[in-house]
Amino acid sequence: MSQARPSQEHGDNPETQPGAPHLESQLDNEKTDDNNELPDTTAAYPPTRRTIAIMIPLFLTSFLIALDRLIIGVAVPSITDQFHSLGDVGWYGSAYLLTSCSFMMVGGKLYTLFNPKWVYLASLIVFELGSAVCGGAPNSKSLIVGRAIAGLGQACLLQGAIIIIVYVVPLHKRPQLMGLIGMVFGIACAIGPLVGGAFTSGPGWRWCFWINLPCGGIVFALLILFLQIPSKMLERKPETYREKVKRIDLLGATFLPSSVVCLLLALQWGGLEYSWSNFRVVIPLVFSGLLFIMFTIVQKWRGDAALLPSHIFRNRTVLAGAWFSFFSGATLQTLLFYLPIWFQAIKGSSPIRSGILILPMVIGIVVSSLSTGILTKKLGYYTQWLILSSVLTPIGAGLISTITPSTPGGTLIGYQALAGLGIGFGAQQPSVAAQTALPRKDVAIGASLMMFCQVLGGAVFICVGNNIFQSALVSNLASVAGIDLISVAKVGATDLRDMVPAELLPNVLVAYNAALRDLFYLVTGLACVMIFGALAVEWKSVKDKSKRQTQKKDPQALADADGTEAAGEKA
Repeated sequence: MSQARPSQEHGDNPETQPGAPHLESQLDNEKTDDNNELPDTTAAYPPTRRTIAIMIPLFLTSFLIALDRLIIGVAVPSITDQFHSLGDVGWYGSAYLLTSCSFMMVGGKLYTLFNPKWVYLASLIVFELGSAVCGGAPNSKSLIVGRAIAGLGQACLLQGAIIIIVYVVPLHKRPQLMGLIGMVFGIACAIGPLVGGAFTSGPGWRWCFWINLPCGGIVFALLILFLQIPSKMLERKPETYREKVKRIDLLGATFLPSSVVCLLLALQWGGLEYSWSNFRVVIPLVFSGLLFIMFTIVQKWRGDAALLPSHIFRNRTVLAGAWFSFFSGATLQTLLFYLPIWFQAIKGSSPIRSGILILPMVIGIVVSSLSTGILTKKLGYYTQWLILSSVLTPIGAGLISTITPSTPGGTLIGYQALAGLGIGFGAQQPSVAAQTALPRKDVAIGASLMMFCQVLGGAVFICVGNNIFQSALVSNLASVAGIDLISVAKVGATDLRDMVPAELLPNVLVAYNAALRDLFYLVTGLACVMIFGALAVEWKSVKDKSKRQTQKKDPQALADADGTEAAGEKA
């Protein structure tokens, strides 16, 4: 190992640093292949120490994003007490979700037109601004505005980490880093309610948002110092900003977010605040469909300059990965949202304790996500993990749908762990598949599409699930004599025992459990259809693509890289 050539990834020779004249000259002399992909040689990427300095802030941002999704749930009671805003509770989550989901594809397009480093940092500033507005909000409306701003920034940060990894490490090493991102995300999901409870009980709920400011400052400083993306690694872009703006596809960037907003608003209101036949629900649904049709027409008209170019979406692996991501995200987010409600309502757990009780599922996700990252790096293939995920997840979700108030704790742990393992096996694989199936210049849009489908699936089916749960609960409670249906159906899960007379509580819990089981049947169905996407993904190896690119440009570099890899494995 001590005789490794200076251009190897672990070398510290300054000539191998990104942006160094030697590397720029080398990349300048390279001719890209048919996919506009530069050779995947180790000389094109930063050395290990710089890579670590880049990955730490990316991990930290992923942690903050996951934390920001869940931390507010525990803080809501304190927020509503201070602002007297119980009617606004739904918007604290919805405002964040609407902007995040709506502008995710727009963010992917920005990453293809501008330097990913500056797009990521600009998104971080927007996210931090939203957090600052939330932390200092004088009233409920200000808090909702802050959540919308934070969601807008988060829309570009989620896929940004994956996109930056493309320019930091070779393809065959990316699955392991993406597995680590999945692990960080899972840990944040696990401790989110605990951190939220600690802040709410201690310095106050505003620290649930202010915590993002110092952490974001650290991320900003580290990326400014260490992240350098050589210009030759980027697609050749127009010279002026005016030309770049023309390529953003402003029509597509208007129609798609508008369609998503209308859809989510209709699902948020339909069957709960208003009947499905009410014009406030029908009109958003109609507009959502019309706007999506207009978006599709614009994409065909714009061709390769579209927000979602047709040649990307027609790619078999990308289309299959998008399908898998949509239903996998729907399964994951619906379980994470409603399992704590089951523990709070049926077992009488506090919000913080319910967060602890779903740890078996979160740990399962973390373990399998990290394991698949490591194994994919060694084996090269990722399709088998998608298939395994689509087999284990329906089994775990189906077992969860059988739980009752008397189900033993050990059984609950096993069911959750199995579902978590299944979800984790497939969590990061669609993004890996997109990176393997697409040239570097299209990876930003491909990764954004996977993330968009994952988040949209959760957003849609959390709303659909809420409708199923509320309808089933009202129907089930109708058979319990002496119960105020409307009051019990709308009361929070933690307040259920305070509102229901002790002699009626067992029957009410049975009705509540049956309604949640109907919801878990839906989750099981969502998990079952993941298999269609998993089976359609092509069997391609990340190692094969890396070696083909390297051999085409520099056969000797391939031999050297293989020797270095083998030496590293022995060490």
